[in-house]
Amino acid sequence: MSKLKSTLGIVAIAFITLTAVSCKDSKKEQESIDGHQSEMNSGEDHSKMNHDNSDGHHDGEKTEMAMGGHGTSEAVLNDYFNLKDALVADDNAKAKELGAIIATSFGNLDVSNYTDAQKASLKDIIEDAVEHAEHISESDIDHQREHFKILSKDVTDMVAITGTKNTLYQLFCPMYDGGSAWLSMSKEIKNPYYGSKMLKCGEVQKEIN
Repeated sequence: MSKLKSTLGIVAIAFITLTAVSCKDSKKEQESIDGHQSEMNSGEDHSKMNHDNSDGHHDGEKTEMAMGGHGTSEAVLNDYFNLKDALVADDNAKAKELGAIIATSFGNLDVSNYTDAQKASLKDIIEDAVEHAEHISESDIDHQREHFKILSKDVTDMVAITGTKNTLYQLFCPMYDGGSAWLSMSKEIKNPYYGSKMLKCGEVQKEIN
C-alpha cells in the first residue's frame, strides 16, 4: 500500500511538472506570437501613417509644387494654391489665415536677381498683392473672393516675370464679376469664386509653362 502511494505520488508530481512546463512553453509561444503580431501591427501602423500623410497631400496642391526655398516665387505659389483651396472649400477662417501667410510670402519675395525693369514691376506687384492678401486675412468670404480675383492677377503677373518650375493652368469663370481667372496646378475645375454653389463653373483658358 505504501509502495502504491509512493508510486501515485511520483506520477502526480510528474504530471504537475509536465503541466507546468507545458503551460510555460505555451505562454512563451503565445508571447512570441503576440510579439510578432505587435511588430506586424507596428509596421502596418507605420505604413498606414505614411499612406494617410500621402493621401492628405492630395487635398491641396502645395506638395505637388517643385518648391523653392523661403523668399521664392514658388513659395508664393504654394501659399496661393492653399488659399485657393480654402476658398474652394468655402472655409472663411482658413482663408483668413492663409491670406496673412501669403501677404508675408509676397513681402519676403527676393527680387535681387532680376533686371531693374523686372524689379520695378515685381515691387509694384508685391505692394498690390500684399494689400489684397491683408484684406483677405480680415474679411468675410464674399469679400475674400473679390480680393482673390485681383490677387490672382498679381500672381499671374509675377509668374510672367519669374517663370515657374511647374506647368500651371489659367482657369476662367465667365459668371463671377464679369469673368474672373485663377491659377491651378490641374486642369480640373474647382471654382474658388463660388465654391460649393457652382464648383464646376469654368474652363481652361491657357497653359503656363
